[in-house]
Amino acid sequence: MSEALNELTREEVLQHNKDGDLWVIIDAKVYNLSRFANLHPGGRAVLVDGEVAGQDATEAFYGLHRHEVLERPQYARLQIGIIRGEKSVITGRIVGGLSGVPYAEPTYLTKGFHSPYYTENHKAFQKVVRKFFDEVVYPDAQERELDGKRPSQEVFDKMAEVNLHAMRLGPGKHLKGLSLFHGLVKPEEFDYFHELIITQEMIRTGARGYADGLLGGKVIGLPPVLNFGSPEMKAKIVPEVLAAKKFICLAISEAHAGSDVLGMKTTAVKTEDGKYWIINGEKKWITNGHFADYFTTGCKTENGLTVILIPRQEGVNTKLIKTSYSSAAGTAFVTFDNVRVPVENTLGPDGGGIFVILSNFNHERWVMIAASARAQRMIVEECLKWVSQRKAFGKPLSSLAVIRAKLAEMIARAEAVQSWLENVTYQMCNMAYKEQAIKLAGQIAFLKMYSTQCAQDTARDAVQIFGGRGITQTGMGRFIEHYHRTIPFDAILGGAEDVLGDLGVRQAMRSMPKNARL
Repeated sequence: MSEALNELTREEVLQHNKDGDLWVIIDAKVYNLSRFANLHPGGRAVLVDGEVAGQDATEAFYGLHRHEVLERPQYARLQIGIIRGEKSVITGRIVGGLSGVPYAEPTYLTKGFHSPYYTENHKAFQKVVRKFFDEVVYPDAQERELDGKRPSQEVFDKMAEVNLHAMRLGPGKHLKGLSLFHGLVKPEEFDYFHELIITQEMIRTGARGYADGLLGGKVIGLPPVLNFGSPEMKAKIVPEVLAAKKFICLAISEAHAGSDVLGMKTTAVKTEDGKYWIINGEKKWITNGHFADYFTTGCKTENGLTVILIPRQEGVNTKLIKTSYSSAAGTAFVTFDNVRVPVENTLGPDGGGIFVILSNFNHERWVMIAASARAQRMIVEECLKWVSQRKAFGKPLSSLAVIRAKLAEMIARAEAVQSWLENVTYQMCNMAYKEQAIKLAGQIAFLKMYSTQCAQDTARDAVQIFGGRGITQTGMGRFIEHYHRTIPFDAILGGAEDVLGDLGVRQAMRSMPKNARL
């Protein structure tokens, strides 16, 4: 032991139990709070209390603070020793590690459980991806979610180094020739379970706006270019977007047209020589729109709905929209004022835009389900930890039947969503893209509706479990407050719950056998 961290007995600590000479024990570690007492955010009186000063304050501390507080440099330096013969048992966030809290991890990551879906390569991939997000992304996510700035370019660049931007688009020809996480996965072997792992590890940052800012616009805005763009367009745009040198978004929603895609009013009219589109209109709630360089845009033309790629240029203006989550997402109001674009920027046929847009809806919604499922699990973990350490009415919260009933529902919902999600993912891995569009549109619509309904129930229950802390943006319940505040995004983006439920039923009715009778 160094001189700064002496081995002390509990009797020695007890001697320092008054104002000006105040030590406490937290998890077998000794802290000198003599000078800090007057700076304590909760007031000096809390620390000089006879049950805290000179005592083991572990229970009192964890009833009021998250473990991460002790890891902050300004508080970690207050530690002066350890209790002789005892060891600390409480650990914080372990980079790349798995949680031991029941139901905090999907079944395939839980010791002693098995899964028919995940190979050894998937499991090795998960380890590397978690370590990457914990080390590279998590710190930036916490800062940017608070200050509202775009995710750091350094994070984008490090993601590009291992081709994470490309992998977030799912399996496909765009991966050919790329080194995925330094060769951990061969491009031809990368499947939707690999992508599922990426999405679910990303969402563990607990920063909903930042997660969308981490180029969520690219995930939905680049596929139309990949699938419908000209070879020249793809050769120019795809490499620079996947390298995070340029940014792209999907500009479909308008003030007058959300789920009603065909109701959009943005127009594109050809010049007399037929060489250019002149585009006028407005788009609203466009993820990444504020910092996008390209806009995959739905427009009304003479022949119907058409999708056109619009570069940022004169006549294109973007303005941040303040929403329930962080401005790190770059959610924007976009205006096009006589914007001139070559007709070669048309994605798909003139008038065939609905097929361009619908072709990506399944994947977009599936990604959102994956994120929702993992976020619900994170909230379950937060609640299980809280009810284990929080005491009310003289006993742990977990001893109250009403609390256990809420936890039971939360856990059941999380497991149900993940199980259905993995089943759908398996179908995606074994169906051609066109077959997915026919057979899985209804399944995915139902699952997104169900997952976001479950998420909203879980958010409400979590706030009830955390009480006032669940509506406070800092401290013990900060992830709960954040989740409860931002959960409506999942229920709206990609199609409102009622619209998706109706879509699923209509799909089912189309497949009804003509000879089916009671």
